[in-house]
Amino acid sequence: MSITNEQILNALRELIDPVTDQNYVEGKAAKNIVIQGGKIALEIALGYPAKSVIESIRKQVVDRLMKIDGVEHVAANVYSRIVSHSAQRGVKLNPNIKNIIAVASGKGGVGKSTTAANLALALAAEGAVVGMLDADIYGPSQPTMLGITGRPQSKDGKTMEAMEGHGIQAMSVGFLIDPETPMVWRGPMVTQALEQLLNETRWNNLDYLVIDLPPGTGDIQLTLAQKVPVTGAVIVTTPQDIALLDARKGLKMFEKVGVPIIGIVENMAMHTCSNCGHTEHIFGEGGGRRMASDYNVELLGSLPLDTKIRVMADSGKPTVVSEPDGPASLIYKSIARKCAAKIAKQSQDRSAIFPKIVIQNT
Repeated sequence: MSITNEQILNALRELIDPVTDQNYVEGKAAKNIVIQGGKIALEIALGYPAKSVIESIRKQVVDRLMKIDGVEHVAANVYSRIVSHSAQRGVKLNPNIKNIIAVASGKGGVGKSTTAANLALALAAEGAVVGMLDADIYGPSQPTMLGITGRPQSKDGKTMEAMEGHGIQAMSVGFLIDPETPMVWRGPMVTQALEQLLNETRWNNLDYLVIDLPPGTGDIQLTLAQKVPVTGAVIVTTPQDIALLDARKGLKMFEKVGVPIIGIVENMAMHTCSNCGHTEHIFGEGGGRRMASDYNVELLGSLPLDTKIRVMADSGKPTVVSEPDGPASLIYKSIARKCAAKIAKQSQDRSAIFPKIVIQNT
């Protein structure tokens, strides 16, 4: 009896993508199925960077398809295919940036910049081309966290070349000023600086640009929502009630301006004593999960209050770089895959397929 396409699809419907929680048919990942006698060839196109899980997914697919009667060999090509997704209505996409992820918090001191840096590095570690835009004009911290020094160069006198560190492209006002110079600017100057940093940097074909926002819901956040094509926002909070109050305001702001919420990252969720091993929830317990449930968004992950995370970020080699296989890095990579998978489910940008109409007088 010959193997049918429907048999293969039914088998793939039984398999759940470990990141998206969809089967490979429902998620439209299974492509180009070819049957030749007892041999099957197919592709599994993942919409997110997946270096850590590609081999396990390939094994999952091969093992299941080999159980079909008559199958002698399965060649499964599993790969990532990251595409541009739509942003706020009326905001034009940047041709050199496929997707923009805003990392925000309602208040300072919750570890937002550390989370943003490790998220960007985790996306890169999973195989994506990633950039980091430090939008905290008053307190730029990404140059220190990414261990990048020097000034950006300009080849054409009009645009700046992105700086590079740990395999990602980066831009920050911190590269342009003396570290001890305070930015005594009013709102309009700050928002103009943000637009210049974004639009006058020569980003090189980014799959994702991570924007590290300042805390709060002020001028920069409003400019971002109105003029920058944000694919989605990640809200960083601690379990503490005061932090959650402000985080909720940040989440509601993005909802009002039409920016999708990718999910919530709960930082400093628990602390394990390095001497006795006792684990304690210093800032409360379950706050991020309750907030995610209240607003019907995903809790992307919970990170510990760990001295090493802080020390590594301060040294210019964040956790994902310093301990790529450590427990915290695995959490960051899981968060990165979930972020990218959520984005992959959003509607794709179709503007490039429509012809431009030009009216000329002849």
